[in-house]
Amino acid sequence: MNWVYLGIAGLLEIAWAIGLKYTEGWTKLVPSLITGLLMIASFYFLSLAVKTLPIGTAYAVWTGIGTVGAAILGMFLFDEPRDILRVLCIFLIIAGIAGLKITSAGLCITL
Repeated sequence: MNWVYLGIAGLLEIAWAIGLKYTEGWTKLVPSLITGLLMIASFYFLSLAVKTLPIGTAYAVWTGIGTVGAAILGMFLFDEPRDILRVLCIFLIIAGIAGLKITSAGLCITL
């Protein structure tokens, strides 16, 4: 269940990161309230996940999910750059997230 909580926290992080754009510097009331609630919910689910997951793994995966999601949505919603190097870097972040999940499951040989 801890990985489910972490996934929910990551999805909520994507939502609040995108929400920040719509707050226009916290000057728009409704987007600001929604973004604030999404932040609280994201931190809540992260706190549930770190009850059993290592903090370093959970935090890295949480921020990785948020980074990848915000970068991809930024490309589609805000017409941010879509160059090949940027996309490659996003895939590297995804590989890092997958690697942390694999190593936390004990599927790797330790050195």
